[in-house]
Amino acid sequence: MTADARDFLVEIGTEELPPKALHSLEQAFASGIGAGLSKATLKHGAVQSFATPRRLAVLVRHLAARQSEQRIERRGPPVTAAFDAAGQPTRAARAFAASCGVDVHCLERRSAERGEFLYYLGVKAGAAAIELLPAIVQEALDALPIPRRMRWGAGEAQFVRPVHWVVMLYGREVIAAKVLETAAGNLTWGHRFHTVKPLRIASPGTYERTLATRGFVVADFQKRRARVREQVNAAAGQLGGRAVIGAALLDEVTALLEWPVALAGRFEERFLQLPREVLISTLEDHQRYFPVESPDGTLLPCFVAVANIESREPHQVIAGNERVIRPRLADAAFFWDQDRKTPLSARIEALDTVTFEARLGSLGDRARRIRALAVRIATSLGRSPAPLERAALLCKCDLLTAMVGEFPELQGVMGSYYAAADGEDREVATALREHYLPRASGDALPLTGVGTLLAVADKLDTLASIFTIGIKPTGTKDPFGLRRAAIGLTRILLEQRLDLDLTALVEQAIRLARADLERIAVSAGKPAPVMPNASTEVYDYIFERLRTQYLAGEFSASRSDARPITTEMFDAVLATRPASPLDFDARLRALSRFLALPEAVSLTAANKRVVNILKRSAEAADATLDAALLTLPAERHLYEALRSLRATVTAALAEHDYAGALAQLAGLRAPVDTFFDQVMVMDEDPARRANRLALLREMRELFAGVADLTRLPG
Repeated sequence: MTADARDFLVEIGTEELPPKALHSLEQAFASGIGAGLSKATLKHGAVQSFATPRRLAVLVRHLAARQSEQRIERRGPPVTAAFDAAGQPTRAARAFAASCGVDVHCLERRSAERGEFLYYLGVKAGAAAIELLPAIVQEALDALPIPRRMRWGAGEAQFVRPVHWVVMLYGREVIAAKVLETAAGNLTWGHRFHTVKPLRIASPGTYERTLATRGFVVADFQKRRARVREQVNAAAGQLGGRAVIGAALLDEVTALLEWPVALAGRFEERFLQLPREVLISTLEDHQRYFPVESPDGTLLPCFVAVANIESREPHQVIAGNERVIRPRLADAAFFWDQDRKTPLSARIEALDTVTFEARLGSLGDRARRIRALAVRIATSLGRSPAPLERAALLCKCDLLTAMVGEFPELQGVMGSYYAAADGEDREVATALREHYLPRASGDALPLTGVGTLLAVADKLDTLASIFTIGIKPTGTKDPFGLRRAAIGLTRILLEQRLDLDLTALVEQAIRLARADLERIAVSAGKPAPVMPNASTEVYDYIFERLRTQYLAGEFSASRSDARPITTEMFDAVLATRPASPLDFDARLRALSRFLALPEAVSLTAANKRVVNILKRSAEAADATLDAALLTLPAERHLYEALRSLRATVTAALAEHDYAGALAQLAGLRAPVDTFFDQVMVMDEDPARRANRLALLREMRELFAGVADLTRLPG
């Protein structure tokens, strides 16, 4: 770093920021500042970010005072056009020199590929950091992932929340600028209730300490998160238990406060009769309290709340939290008692009164589509469809219960409890819970056979029906959770090793959805929309989600002799349009191991050459191989090699032993190399030419049984 490098601080003080977006806003702001500094070629040290409900801040260590000098090299007109016959500068030379700010005699002559040209060589002094920083900050703010920006007051500035102050310091120097129509200074504000006056930041390095010691603010998100965890665990320990701390709740609570103070509370023991999930959902999702459990895992009638203030009377704060949670739990207990008075199966008919999607019908229609798919899946795997049929009819019934109406996140969970209370088969009751799995990335998969197949049917119907009405997810909008459904589907099929014909199942799911679509359209006197490519679009969408999973290493090759999965390898296998993800996985892993062999490079290049030759030859498609016309030793050798391998490779492909097939085909390297070295494929004799094309086509077809090697680089 240069000797005059100083720390830089920017802080945007706002109204309370959305808690679930706070951490992503913090990371994006720091990333944007870092990218802006790199673009401006301003050297710097570590970049540290801060975020609380009322501020976003970035601290850059050892930021250079100005850009490095920039060497400038500009090419001008050719020398032949720059000077006339008398050697005097032409108008072109004078204009170029003027644009560079120098005289013609200061320009250099240099030789290039197309002759000799005039060149300007110079040095541009770097701009001062203090001049560049306001624009860098503004650009980073403009790029923040804010779905909807708001205005406030009479100004035109737009941000996620109204801005009240801005701090911008370079060393001890205030950067005189306006950001979001707010003048930057060196004054910040501490905790909303613990401090009443602004705090002066002497220098960027004192920012975090000043807020902590004088402002009652823990500015660092991760440090505040650690403090919340530590305090919650300590409070739970004092109650004789341990806190149930979910990562999402911990992040949300951290984003809601600046000065965490954990407080332990209690509720009535009678509420412990509620299902565990109901208690946890009430405490976590509705109140943002941390549940407490005993060492054996049973819930205790306790909770830990985290306040954003150090109260002089903490017992009053605890009492207030206890008063708030009591009616919530009482409501849940009432719903639990009322819902069980009506058997789950008694709600099946009522599903027809609730619309799933106007064009696709009711929840009853959806349940019947899921049942038909589930029966098809069970039959194809040789399993009994009876429990699946029952589970499919019941799987959406808990959506009509009061408990799920109040706690939507408990769909499936409550259905399982109610089915068990009604005396339904244990597999059926469990499947009602499991068919929503996985609910999120990294979530557990269904464990039972009925739950697994019901989950597959449910996700297939979601994808097929929504694509059938032409609703496709975008990067920001996915109201029906199609991305989650596709990822969950592929995870189940691959991790549970279910070799299902996905192509056939998607086509059936679309037929079922289209039948409901047409029936409802006819009854309404409207034409049913036609989506002729829905099957292909669903298939492609599922495999594009699978691509992301493979490239992220979620299904990485397990053997040490395999190559890491690349997008070219994925495309090579996808080109064969495998019917099942499990078959796709087998092909991809086989290709990965094949590419690690020394023969792979040569054979991949040969395949590309073969495909190019066949594409350019119209007669290749109709050519028939005649062994009697193979007269050269090299073409006879390749023919014999193919004939000796064909039966073995074909059998391996039929058994889905793609690794074995490619291992056999690797033996073709020598005869293929020799063939291309010694044989002229496009012979003048039409018969010999057609025969050699037919020979190459047969070789191509053997390799294409696993993957399209022409998609690979090299």
